[in-house]
This record gives sequence, structure tokens and C-alpha cells, in this order.
Amino acid sequence: MADVAPDAALAPRIDSGSLGGRTNDVVRNVRDGLDVARYREATRQRKLSKFMCPLLGLMGYLWWRVLAGYSLLPFEFRYTARLQELTPGIVLVGLFGVILIVPMLTAGKSPHIRYQASEINTGFDDVVGLGLIKDEVMHTLNLFLAYRTFREQMGGNPRKAMLFEGPPGTGKTYMAKAMAREAGVPFLFVSATSFQAMFYGQTSRKIRSYFKELRKIAREEGGAIGFIEEIDAIAGARSGVSRSVSHRVAEGMGQLVGMRADRSGNMAEGISGVVNELLVQLQSFDEPTRGERMQSSVMNSINKFLPEKLALQRKPSEVPNILIIGATNRADDLDPALLRPGRFDRSIHFDKPGRSGRREIIDYYLDKKMHDPELDREERREQLAAMTIEYTPVMLEHLLDESLVWALRDGRGAMSWNDVNQAKLTEEIGLKQPVEYTQHEKVTIATHEAGHAVVAYLMGGDTRKLEVLSIIKRRGSLGLLAHSDMEERWTMTRSELMAFIHIAMGGMTAEELYFGESGTGPSGDLAHATSIACKMVGSFGMAGSLVSFEAIETGMFSSGIVGKVLADDDSRRTVERILDGAKEEVRVLLDANRPLVAALRDALLERSELVGDEILDVLRSAQPNEL
Repeated sequence: MADVAPDAALAPRIDSGSLGGRTNDVVRNVRDGLDVARYREATRQRKLSKFMCPLLGLMGYLWWRVLAGYSLLPFEFRYTARLQELTPGIVLVGLFGVILIVPMLTAGKSPHIRYQASEINTGFDDVVGLGLIKDEVMHTLNLFLAYRTFREQMGGNPRKAMLFEGPPGTGKTYMAKAMAREAGVPFLFVSATSFQAMFYGQTSRKIRSYFKELRKIAREEGGAIGFIEEIDAIAGARSGVSRSVSHRVAEGMGQLVGMRADRSGNMAEGISGVVNELLVQLQSFDEPTRGERMQSSVMNSINKFLPEKLALQRKPSEVPNILIIGATNRADDLDPALLRPGRFDRSIHFDKPGRSGRREIIDYYLDKKMHDPELDREERREQLAAMTIEYTPVMLEHLLDESLVWALRDGRGAMSWNDVNQAKLTEEIGLKQPVEYTQHEKVTIATHEAGHAVVAYLMGGDTRKLEVLSIIKRRGSLGLLAHSDMEERWTMTRSELMAFIHIAMGGMTAEELYFGESGTGPSGDLAHATSIACKMVGSFGMAGSLVSFEAIETGMFSSGIVGKVLADDDSRRTVERILDGAKEEVRVLLDANRPLVAALRDALLERSELVGDEILDVLRSAQPNEL
């Protein structure tokens, strides 16, 4: 279903129809979302009248009794001795009745949590860094608010459901709450796992209760938004790997085994039933209310005695204004029937924000958190956005929270740039684990990391940024060089991939130049370099052959591109030539720039860790005339 675009798409369609001069009014209704507000006010007045009429009648009756000299109660209640004797038994029987009956009544109750719009403190102003996703959601929300105009006057079908899918922490739940806040309608939050029950059939009953409650609230409030978190827990594909495996077993071992497989597949049958129930409920928005069903039953009974011309006609049920939002980070596991139009009409992918999106998110959170004036500088914020590639909005907020923790540990009330770097290292690599290196081991590790840094500095040129150089142990790493692209990149050339291999070889080569041999430290570097070289050979077509090992199927469980390449003798020799050639080039480079390696090594031995410009200052001071 196309979005409402008043100036381009809808206006010509309206002018060619029967609306005539009402075109601007219709478009304004859709744009301003007036239908929900009007419906809510009409519902409020209707409720008020239904409440006031009986109340006024009761007040009039009581006033008449007072004026006539009667007591307010129409009967006289006496607490007799006999009743006093029976009271404990009545209370005990009532208590047992409650214990037995209440669990049965609540077994199929909807597990949702209802939030009023005023209870949600997240609006569209708080949703930053999502760009076009936010615009698309706002278009859908306008259709939701102007559903009556869009349906009755324009002939369209408003969206019934949307799927928010993407990696964890990318703002799916955040956006859904903002939609409910901006729409001013109740928000019914439910986790898909809360539908699950231990008794057969109770899961489907809870799903029915949830949608029934949605329809009821939408009729009362003019609209309602339902949000199902991790919807893949109840909406997985009905035909999956487990089913195909059981079929293979049945085919191979005969009908008897197939029957046993069917008996053991009750769980799968239950999952299929749950998905079927969800599919039905997504198309049950026009289900009549209990009163309408009673009215229809009475009218049908009367129509049996009336001729067809005089038969009573019931007004069609009004479709309540409901928008279902499902969220998942496993969209590929969902049943395909859910994703067709009429159920989930639109699927929106929430991806990790790009550099400009991360900058918006950083600005938003830094405005709320105490920080040093240095973090208000444009270059610092741009640098922070550049060094947080692949960070989600939740990860960015957590990074700044951890930065405040580092500041608090140091007795300060605001984060600094150094706190941000320490928090980033802690999140990505782990806490510092001070260990007592032997003097030779410490020098070896410092030389190793200095070799990486010098190669990255000389071969990376203006495209690489050196962030942290450290010989402090973190997790499984005795030392590290953290570096990143100056600009966010989505593709790489052969020369850029070769630069990564050269950087990986820098540590091992530096050890051999200074000590005559290398230790066990380069194992991780060699694994990284081998992985890049294998992808160049078998996937990217960068080593003389255009054959892609990605196209080779190895059965249900694949060994990956590295395993495929290394299993082929010719490709393995090509990988070895790439790695050997890169190592020799690095050897020549480092041998010609020994002063740079020695300067970084000595700085690491003295300070253990260098951050950002500190690395560049050491390199520039080593050969100021040449660099």
C-alpha cells in the first residue's frame, strides 16, 4: 500500500473521483490525523451519557425516598446469631472457591501490559539517527490517525501491521513506544514468550484474548497499538529443518518409524497451531462484538418469519483502528504467510546507524550527560562517530554511561575524552588485567605492537587512524593496536586488503628483526591474515582466478570460505604466496624504519599505553625531518 503523498500521488486521484472541492479537506485530515481525536471525543460523550442517565435516575429515586420519609435501603438487614455461626464456613468455602476458580479464569488471560500515552516518556524527538526509517514510520502513523478518512473517503485500506526487524539494540522497541506516544492511544506491550503456556491450547487462547482486548480498547479509545516483542518465538516457519529431518528418517526406516516421528512431533504440531491462530487473528479486526452477535442472532430469528423484502438488515461491524507492530532480529525464521500484504503490510529493517546517524545519537546523549568542554568540540564528536563503526544506538548510550563510570572512579563528575577511550577499550576488549611480565617478555610484546603500529602508519597513509597502542593484558590479548578507517567504508580494494595483511605481519616481522625469531604471540595475526587472503583467493577474485568458492555446496554444514580455499591445493599455494610476499615487503619496510619501531617500543615500555595523538607524537619525534 502506498503512503499518502498529498502533493504528488493522492491529489490527482482525488480530483479525478467524486470528492471535488473536498480534496484539500481530505488530505488535511490524513496529514493532521483528526479521525482518532474525533472518535475518542464521540466515545467519551457516549460513555458519559450512558453513565449519567442511570445515575440521575438512581439519585432521583433516593431523593424521593428521603422526601417520603423512607430509609435509603429498600430492605432491612439483620445480622442474626444463626448467620453469625455460619459466617466462618461461608468464608472458608468462598476462599476455596476462589483458589480453584480464579486460576481457571485467568489461564487464558492476555499477558499484555497496557500503557497510556501519558505514561510513555519517549517521543519522535527522542528518536534520532534513524533517518528514512523515522519518515516511513511517521507516514504510517498519519494513516493510522486518519484511518476513517483514508478508508471511507479515499477508498484505501490502512496498514494493519508492521514488522520491525533488524539486529538487537537498533531502536525497534524505542520507535514503537514513540509511535504510541505521538498517536495518543493506548500501547499494549507483550513479549511473545509470555503467550506460551504449559497446557495444550492455552497459547492460542492467550493470543485470542490479546487481540480481543486490542479490539475492545480500540473501539473505546479510537485506536490502539499492539507491540509483540520477539515475535519469532510464536511465529516461526511451520516447515523447518526438524520437520525435513523427521521426514528423511521416516522415508529411510519405514512407516513405523514415521508414525513414531509423528507422535514425537506433537511439539511441532503445537507450533503450527499457534502460527495458524496468529494468522487468523491478524485478519480478525472486523470481528463483531458480543452485543452485535446477539443482535444478529435475534434478527436472524425474526427474519425466519418475514419475507425477504421485509427482512431486517444489520449494519456491518465497524473495523476498529488497530496497528500491530512485531519486532524480531530473526526475520528469516518467520513463517512466510505472515509477511504477505493484509497481515504484516510493511517490513522495515532497522540497521546499525551510519556515521551521520551515530553523530546524531552521540549529540543527543551527550546533551543529557555531564562531560568536559573538550567533548563539545566538533572534531572530537566527529572522531567519536568515526571510531564507533558497527555500534548500535544502545551500544552508544552504554559507551557513554561507562565513560561516566570511569570518571566517577577517578572522583570526577563529568566524562572526558580519555574516559571515552577507556570505556571503548573495556567494552570491546575487556578490563585491564595487570600481569607481571618478565623484562624480556615485556620488551618482546612492546616490539611486536610497535611493528604493527609502524606498518599501519606507513602503509595506511591518510586512510587509517591509530587509536590505541597498548601492552596491557586484556582478555586473551597481551597487547593490541586499535586502528580504524578515517571514513566509513562499505567496500575495499585489493590494495586495501593487502594493507591489512601487511599490518598483521608487522608484529611477527618486528620480533624476527630484533630478536632473530618470533614467539607464539603472532598466532592471532596469522589467523587474521590467512582469513583475508583466503577471501581474496576464493571469494573476491583478487588472486588471478575468478572461480568463487562461495558457490561450492558442501552439504548441510559448510566449512566456510577459509576451509574451502585451504582444502584446494592450488588455492592454498596461492594463499601462501600472498602471505609470504606480504611478510617480505614488511621486513624491508621495518628494516628501513627501525628508529620508528624503537621509539614506539621505548614509549610503550615507559607508559604501557598510548592513545590517539600520543602515538603520532612519538612517531613524528623519531624522524621529524622525514615524516
